[in-house]
Amino acid sequence: MYRHICGFAREITVQMLEGYDRELAEGRDKKQYRCKGKRRTSIKTVYGEVVYSRNVYRTETPDGQTAHIFLLDEAMHMDKIGLISTNLAEKIALTVTEAPYRVTADIISSTCGQSISAGGVWNLIQRLGERIDEEERHAVKQMNADQAEGEKGIPVLFEEMDGVWLNIQDEQHKKKKKQEMKVFTMYEGWDAEKEKANRSTLVGKTMLAGMEKSTEFHEKREACIRKKYNADEIGQRILNGDGGSWIKEPYDPDTIFQLDRYHICQEILRKISDKEAQKEIRRLFEEEKTAEMFAYIETYAVRVESPEKKDKRSQKARELYQYLYHNREGLVPYQKRGIRIPDPPEGMVYKGMGIQESQNCTVITLRMKHRRMRWSERGANHLAKALYRKENRELVETIERYTDGLLFTLQMKEIIETLSAAKAPKKEGKGSTYMELIKHHMPIIDAMQTVSRKAFKRAFSQ
Repeated sequence: MYRHICGFAREITVQMLEGYDRELAEGRDKKQYRCKGKRRTSIKTVYGEVVYSRNVYRTETPDGQTAHIFLLDEAMHMDKIGLISTNLAEKIALTVTEAPYRVTADIISSTCGQSISAGGVWNLIQRLGERIDEEERHAVKQMNADQAEGEKGIPVLFEEMDGVWLNIQDEQHKKKKKQEMKVFTMYEGWDAEKEKANRSTLVGKTMLAGMEKSTEFHEKREACIRKKYNADEIGQRILNGDGGSWIKEPYDPDTIFQLDRYHICQEILRKISDKEAQKEIRRLFEEEKTAEMFAYIETYAVRVESPEKKDKRSQKARELYQYLYHNREGLVPYQKRGIRIPDPPEGMVYKGMGIQESQNCTVITLRMKHRRMRWSERGANHLAKALYRKENRELVETIERYTDGLLFTLQMKEIIETLSAAKAPKKEGKGSTYMELIKHHMPIIDAMQTVSRKAFKRAFSQ
């Protein structure tokens, strides 16, 4: 039954596509577009591959060169990410954000009427990632031309940035040095009602991720902010990060920087092996006794110094000292510095930052790390675009903009009338062949009426 319905859907689609192509052929400027016959092609859908024919035309480009084009492809924008329907593209993209390319291909092939390879899934994500990257670059151009779209003003904008280190490979699939994917999250605060129920929910959360160089990433980050907000109407910006050199490059010089507490504790555990020393350093940090903390680390480094080359305790302690000292202005959280920031809007609260590690895990790490996965730099960048758009709840909308090949602009009434005439029953009145069938045994109607069968009957018998 499923195969039969899919076949019928493919037949309808062929009728619609070829009907639209005939409409374009009749309405074209025949002097500008010389018809050179028909060419066969196909479009992938959730109900299978639709094979159809459309006219090719010879024309001249503005510079006088001869070109051959398909008016149907241009009218339906089929050159955006390939000949693939919106519905199928959505299913592929949403599945690939959770599962590897090969698993995605198996899932799509087994649940839809369309067979697709892992390479086909990969190609789709690359085209989609390229389109998203183009959108980001366009937003940067708008920002630089003072044409940013953002109009909303807010009292405080919280920003967090971190990196996710990925295994990288070259074109020959040989292992290369790890590279850092940059991840950015911004939000307006926390939902006050959810906080009462001990649930932490961010308000206005928006993410950005990619493998760009730091300068380009920061341009895209700022453009992302200005696409949503009026930068001049943001009362205060607060940036939370791990102290990396690329993170501390904010566009707004008045941005308050604070060092992420998770990374501070992580560095203490990594650099100091002595448990008692760990506890003491963390105690001094929690009590905001930064001068005493630096003195203790320096004393500890001297105390554990050893002539043995394998003994790295003193060296690691000094590395911890340098890390904390270079980020000393951000050791104390913003709310404990006596800095006056605007009050939160009604229904929102402000509290301590540090959500980026969780965002990295749920959005990037679970999909792109471990399981012996390696990525090309380009492939990692394009998948990251799909992942953050999904988290922003913009992925489906983005796909629809680039797969409108089956969003027809012609009148559906004309198509339906044409199909109805072609499929009209040979008998008239009470002689319909469909009514004749109902006189015989019907599996759903005559069978025991379960809940699901009743629902099926209601759906198709009314």
